[in-house]
Amino acid sequence: MTLAAPTRTPASHARPRRTLRLGPVSATYRRRSLVVPVLVLLLLLLVAALSLGRGDYPISVPEVLGALVGTGEDTVRFIVLDLRAPRVAVAVLVGLALGVSGALIQTFARNPLASPDVLGVTGGAAIGAVSVIVLGGSGTTAAGVLGGLGLPAAALLGGLVMAGLIFGLAWQSGIDGYRLVLVGVGLSAMAQAVVSYLLTRSALFDAAAANVWLTGSLNGRGWDQALPLALALLVLLPAALATTRVLGVLQFGDETARALGVRVPLAQLAVVLVAVGLAAFAVSAAGPIQFVALVVPQIAVRLTGGSRPPLLTSGLLGALLLTASDLVARTALPETFPVGVITAVVGAPYLLWLLVRGRRRSTL
Repeated sequence: MTLAAPTRTPASHARPRRTLRLGPVSATYRRRSLVVPVLVLLLLLLVAALSLGRGDYPISVPEVLGALVGTGEDTVRFIVLDLRAPRVAVAVLVGLALGVSGALIQTFARNPLASPDVLGVTGGAAIGAVSVIVLGGSGTTAAGVLGGLGLPAAALLGGLVMAGLIFGLAWQSGIDGYRLVLVGVGLSAMAQAVVSYLLTRSALFDAAAANVWLTGSLNGRGWDQALPLALALLVLLPAALATTRVLGVLQFGDETARALGVRVPLAQLAVVLVAVGLAAFAVSAAGPIQFVALVVPQIAVRLTGGSRPPLLTSGLLGALLLTASDLVARTALPETFPVGVITAVVGAPYLLWLLVRGRRRSTL
């Protein structure tokens, strides 16, 4: 294996590329595209260790690391592994899924404002989850549903059904990114109306439980939510990474993609299914946490200096953002807030900045 000298593209503003050769196989890469995800991963591990140690019973980072490798006191290991690790694991997995899903959708739609929130996938999941909570009956039944598998299963089913509607309505000899976003906005508004109706028909306790879930929360999350999500990511993440080349070709338009040998409808179907699958599983585990899938891909593309959101870096940044937001929500504020409140505080100003920036460009 040899490393060739850095090469530059003709454009003066292009970033230097290096060539990696492994026998007859070679590939070009940017140094930042390798350095940034490694740094984000290290920062994620540090924040996760801090989160495992913060709470009513403070634990130092060395003690946390000792508990993770099986040493230390039994009390510390119980708190770290049984009480706090499941919540941190759910935060990491949900953030990873939302970050990759947002990167796929924004690259496919060629629109920085596209995300699972905009497309209505989270709205469909909300219909399924709120239906289970509201139709569960009394407050006691709703509380039991919240602790079982009924809520995640209903949210997953609702998200997948909404994804099928979006794909069916947006399909017209292929999927156009602009049409996909428009259909998603319409179905998202319809989903919000259905959720509002269900809340008006619910008992007070059920409505309160539904509102907590709709905000996006990691409270009470355990291995029952983490393990199914981890299994889903074992299948969906490799599938997402496998679409990297296809996404790069689709950016040049359908005609160019066909000329390069890409079966455009099949490729579009694969990208959309993987993206909505990631979003649906994430929402089923922690509720519709807003703005993570919207903000993270744009931060990733600016950090790496590429032409489109990088999937791996977007996923790691999503995990870092959600883990750090949960740490702030639990420990840095006078009262414990759902993590969706923190991500909204971060994401809403960024969304307004994107809108203002896009408007200024259109008037130039």
